[in-house]
Amino acid sequence: MTEKVVVALGGNAILQSGQEGTFEEQMENVQSTAMQIVRMLEAGYEVVVTHGNGPQVGAILIQNEAGSNLVPPMPMDVCGAESQGMIGYMLCQALRNCMLGKKLKGWEPCCVVTQVEVDPDDPAFANPTKPVGPFYTAEEAEKRMIEKGEVWIEDSGRGWRRVVPSPDPKHIVEIEGIRHLFDERFLVIACGGGGIPVIKKKDGTYQGVEAVIDKDLAGERLAQEVGADIFMILTDVPKVAINFKKPNEKWLDVVTPKELRAYEAEGHFKTGSMEPKVEAVIRFIENGGKRAIVAKLDSALEALKGETGTQIVSVKEKSSIL
Repeated sequence: MTEKVVVALGGNAILQSGQEGTFEEQMENVQSTAMQIVRMLEAGYEVVVTHGNGPQVGAILIQNEAGSNLVPPMPMDVCGAESQGMIGYMLCQALRNCMLGKKLKGWEPCCVVTQVEVDPDDPAFANPTKPVGPFYTAEEAEKRMIEKGEVWIEDSGRGWRRVVPSPDPKHIVEIEGIRHLFDERFLVIACGGGGIPVIKKKDGTYQGVEAVIDKDLAGERLAQEVGADIFMILTDVPKVAINFKKPNEKWLDVVTPKELRAYEAEGHFKTGSMEPKVEAVIRFIENGGKRAIVAKLDSALEALKGETGTQIVSVKEKSSIL
């Protein structure tokens, strides 16, 4: 049976640590990423792709500020849409180029600029925690807080930075279109950067909000709503670890959600790094998914085959594997 896979690309798929973020650098990284995705298609997997956008939307926000005396700056939801289009363009072109000469039936790459519904009563709106955009002085931050009602924090001695809510994803607005394209063997790129956060008003209309949805949690929601068998997060480490970077570091091979919850309670997973990835894979299995994976980008196909990466499965599945 052909397995459906939602692949969530980490930041290293587009921009490597230490790089400036030029288009040429990012396109080269995306080309390498596209080769990994095409390997999955050649092996017979059906794939939907999602990705992060942190550095890219951050750059757009800085460009917004720098040019604000020349053109009106755009709100965060619009900046998120811009980044989806930019990264979607790069991925579609790279995938198309990588497919040349391959015997693949269908799988035309396409990008869906995606809105993700959030609950306006989500507690995150009362407690903004996600840093976005450039650093400012205390005086500039105070002015913004007074004039625009924004929330700013001092960030690790590097200056003041705006923080926005990070609400839970509840529903993907364009899901019917994504499902239809997927069923027709289009290689869909969707929910980039966690999706554009929107709320649904009482009259049924949608409105964008100033927030950032965690990309891994949005990827899990996408995997649920397209009926994926496997949800795979590709990152820059080979597996999930406990006691990470300590003498007693241990890489996890096959684990259950219950085991991960126990490790999470012990504080093994860093907030904003591995913690949301662990939460996302736990949710996928608890919501009926067959298998979740956390693995390194350059060993994606091997992880799908179960040869590497951390494999997250139900208790029943784990007993059959072991």
